[in-house]
Formats: sequence, C-alpha cells, structure tokens
Amino acid sequence: MLKQSLVVIDVLARETMLFAAAGLLIGGIDDALVDLCFLGWYVADTARCRPVQRAWSALPDAQGPLVVFVAAWDEVAVIGHMLAAAVQRFEHPDYRIYVGLYPNDRPTIAAAAAVAATDPRIRLVIGDLPGPTTKAGCLNTVWRALCDDERRQGFRARAVVLHDAEDVVHARELSTFDTLIDRYAVVQLPVLPLIRRGSLVSGHYADEFAYAHGVQQIVRNRLGAAMPLAGTGCAIARDMLGRLADERGGDPFDAASLTEDYEMGLRIGELQGRSAFVRLRDPVDGSLIAVRAYFPKTLQAATRQKARWMTGIALAGWDRTGWARPHALGDHWMRMRDRRALLSVLVLAIAYAAILLWGASLLLHLATGRVGDAAYLAPWLAVSTTGLLGWRIAMRIVCTGRTYGGREALRSVPRFFVGNVVALVAAPRALARYVRLLRGGTVAWDKTSHAFPDGTTLPK
Repeated sequence: MLKQSLVVIDVLARETMLFAAAGLLIGGIDDALVDLCFLGWYVADTARCRPVQRAWSALPDAQGPLVVFVAAWDEVAVIGHMLAAAVQRFEHPDYRIYVGLYPNDRPTIAAAAAVAATDPRIRLVIGDLPGPTTKAGCLNTVWRALCDDERRQGFRARAVVLHDAEDVVHARELSTFDTLIDRYAVVQLPVLPLIRRGSLVSGHYADEFAYAHGVQQIVRNRLGAAMPLAGTGCAIARDMLGRLADERGGDPFDAASLTEDYEMGLRIGELQGRSAFVRLRDPVDGSLIAVRAYFPKTLQAATRQKARWMTGIALAGWDRTGWARPHALGDHWMRMRDRRALLSVLVLAIAYAAILLWGASLLLHLATGRVGDAAYLAPWLAVSTTGLLGWRIAMRIVCTGRTYGGREALRSVPRFFVGNVVALVAAPRALARYVRLLRGGTVAWDKTSHAFPDGTTLPK
C-alpha cells in the first residue's frame, strides 16, 4: 500500500511540476520581453539625452477650464479631506471640481458641502437615483451636470480629469494635463500607492504599481497599443468624451461595466485617439507628478478588489472589448497580457501544489529507504524557470527601490509571496462573480473602505 501511494505521489509531483514549469517559462519569457523592450528604449533615450523621466516644462497660459470629476458613495471618512487638500494643492488658474453624490448618502453630502462652502470651485452634483449604482453611473450624472453648466454659463471644458475620493493630488498635476491635452486625447499619470506601516498587503500594491507604471505602461505606450486608464490621475479631452457620449446615447461612461476605466482607454484607442503615459518630475522638489492614495490593507479587502479587477478585465472585459485591429500586434500582445491573470493564477496554484508533492515524495523516499528520482525537471528547464523567477524578483526590487527607496525594495521580496496569496484567493471569487453576471446578475459598485493621510503623513 505504501509503495502504491509513493508511486501515485511521484507521478503527481512529476506532472504538476512539469505543467507549472512550462507555464512559468512561458509567462517568464513574456515578462522578460516587456522588460527588455523597456531597457532597450531607456538606454536609447538616455544616449540621445532624452531620458524616460523628462523634466517638467514651462506651462503656457491656461486655454480653458479643466474639470475634475470625483464619484463618491459612502466616502464620509475621506471626501472632505480630499477636497480640502485638492483646492489647497492644485496650482492652476482655471479649474472646477464636480463631486458626484447620492441622495441617500447624507453623511458624505454633508462632508463635501462643508468644504464646498469655503470654495466656489467645488460643485456638488446629487443624482436622482439612490446609491450605490456603479461608479460609471455616478460619473454619467456628473457629466450631464457639466454639459448643462456649459450650456447655461457659456463655457466649454478643456478636459475632464478623473479622481477618486481618497486621492492625494499633486500640485502640478493640472498644469501637466494643460500642457499635453492638445496633443493627446488622454493623458495618464502614474499611481503611487501609499504604504501602510506593518501591512504587507498594502505594500504589495506599491510593488505592483511601481512595475506596472514604471515599466509596463511605458512599453505599452511606446508600442502604440491602446492604453487602459487607471480610473484616477488621468485627463480626457472634452471632445473625445463628447464622441464617446454621442455613440452611447449621451453618457460617455459605460454603467454596465465593472472596469469602465479600462474599457474606456481601449475604446479611445479604437477611435484613433492618441494616449500618453507620462512620468514627469516637479522641478522644485523633484517629486514624481503622480496620484497617491492608500490601498486596502487587509487580505479580505484586497481580494475583493483584485477579484473585481480580474472579472472586469480578464473575463467580462474580454467578452465586451474583444481584440484589437487585425494588424495591431502590439495591442494584441498587451491585451493578451491583461487577460492572462486567471491562467497565471492556475499555474501558480499548481506550482505550489507541486512543491508540496515534491516535499512529500522526498520524505516518503527517505522514510522507506527507497531510491527515487527527485529531479523531475530537465536541467535546462529548471535553470530557465529559476533564472526567470530571479529576474522577475530583481525587476520588482529595482522598480520599488526607484520609487520608494531601498528599505521598501527589500520588503518587496516577502510581499511578492503575499501578492501571490491575494491572487490565489481572489481568482475563485472572480470566477464566481463572472458566472453570476452570465446568469443575469446586476453590476454594482463593489467598493472598499478608504482612508486619507493625516497631516503628519500627507505626502508632498
């Protein structure tokens, strides 16, 4: 009986390890190609004295108002602080902030109204429908209010800037948008998650965004692929939003989407709108012009958020957006990377199972004194997958260190495994949610609770 069990475990260990190694090899090569593209362009730009992170250039005179949209549901804890910080920080002569609210969310309305009473540039838009609907539905309500104000007051917005209720804005953000929006249909700034001390879950967002907005989005932009929006820290030209509204019956944001920002970015690309992902530094203090915010700090909150992203991008988003134009190879590549999340989680789960089975096999061989073949992988495959894993961790360390410093770079290593756990827990939830949608389930705003930095931890 023990011999038969040992044979079964050996077979399972061998097959799972081969499957996982093949998947990790393919995924590792895919990631390495992105990194090599980035490094090649970085070296070429540096040789031409045109580094990826250009210095911020002088701003021309403002040519029209920029309008900031903020959708808020159950945000009493943060909305007042966010609005007060925004009007204090923004260095731009002509902007307005439109806050989308719900009639059955009186605490959030009161918090926003307290700040709006001190600054006429803040406009509260209270919709007719009780909340929560979806974020896109709330933004559509704000859009209609903007269009009505433009008609009544005789102005036209230059661009619409999207922000979340928990965001810490950068002083030169609007100036950057104003400089670039004539040349691009959409401009996206980096998002820098704030790290909560002692929370590995919170910190893993910083690592992931440091890579995604420090390498991947830059490569995507340079390839000319459609650029998905982050839903915050982005400016969309008023004319482009008008085109989107015209083709959707008046509302530019798709209220039936879980990830309306991702899909909007792809649609703008299909409409031949140029996009720019921009990493610029403030000439005064050298800080990166970016959006900063706290992300979930608990496993439960993080898995809810990751499950929504997986469902909206890798599953429902695939159904809704399809693929790019036939010959847009760079766009096909990037969309494939967007949609590999669940397959990557499957490979990861099998890889961890293979490690456990290999350990069990080794222990049983030692206990029984039987000679077993522990080398389940060909040497070249073992070396390749190990090398690619080392490369991935090294890139993570470099990207995190570049943005957050040396200490956080070292902490990114244990957070790498925390991110794996979050993904493993989120994947079944994403699949279950997708099945509910296929069965006619409604799309609702599945938001998490937010926090805003206090005065002692508020970043520049």
